[in-house]
Amino acid sequence: MSKGPLEESKIGFIGCGAMARALAGGLVEAGIAPSQIIASDPFPEARGQFKQAIAADAVETNAEVVAQADLIVLAVKPGAVARVLSELDASAAVRPLWISIAAGVPLDQLEAGLPKGARVVRSMPNTPALVGAGATAYYPGQAVDEEDLLMVEAVLEAAGWCWRAPNEDLLDAVTGLSGSGPAYVFLILEALADAGVRQGLPRDAAQSLATRTVFGAAKLALESGTHPGVLKDQVTSPGGTTIAGLEQLEAHGVRAALYAAVRAATERSKALRDD
Repeated sequence: MSKGPLEESKIGFIGCGAMARALAGGLVEAGIAPSQIIASDPFPEARGQFKQAIAADAVETNAEVVAQADLIVLAVKPGAVARVLSELDASAAVRPLWISIAAGVPLDQLEAGLPKGARVVRSMPNTPALVGAGATAYYPGQAVDEEDLLMVEAVLEAAGWCWRAPNEDLLDAVTGLSGSGPAYVFLILEALADAGVRQGLPRDAAQSLATRTVFGAAKLALESGTHPGVLKDQVTSPGGTTIAGLEQLEAHGVRAALYAAVRAATERSKALRDD
């Protein structure tokens, strides 16, 4: 990715945690100079980690970030959002474009915490962003224009792939699928490796085989653009080993369990939002 719409921009981060470092690191890899990035965090250790990872300024006060940045990523814990926004100077906070990556904090709460007219985007990233393979959905507030959206996508794509949701309510389903989804995959990875050990494989080989199989299957699906059902059928010979295994997965309700997991996580996201 070229610097594109971010070429002349100063990019700020409020919060120096792992997700902020992932986004900032992706931006540097994409050609953004570390001098274009500034972050704030009240904890010296977090600031030190950000400086070491990004080679960019990390300061103690949020006001310094707001004063300098053209675009600010709000990367604090959800419970801290209201306090952090309430402490900002309204005349300064109305100028930058804001991207929130605070899980479950709705757009109306973000807009209520910022000055009237502030441009703010709510996003839902996931943890694979830490290795540049994230899947992020976002939804913009009414004050955000198309030029702003180019900047938003440039930032979010620095850590993977992003998708503009047609309405904010869908971010609950995004949370249930891709936000929580890595945990479902890690559970499957663990179970596959344990199953391999049960069949006599050494632990390290079983773990590597399971992880690389899941990675390879996902890569094949992404790069081929072929429907997963078609890819599944290509592996499944009549009367062969794969159909025997698939029969057991269906008999034990793996498909239904994944449906239920995404539904439960989506409903929990809605409940947390409405509390």
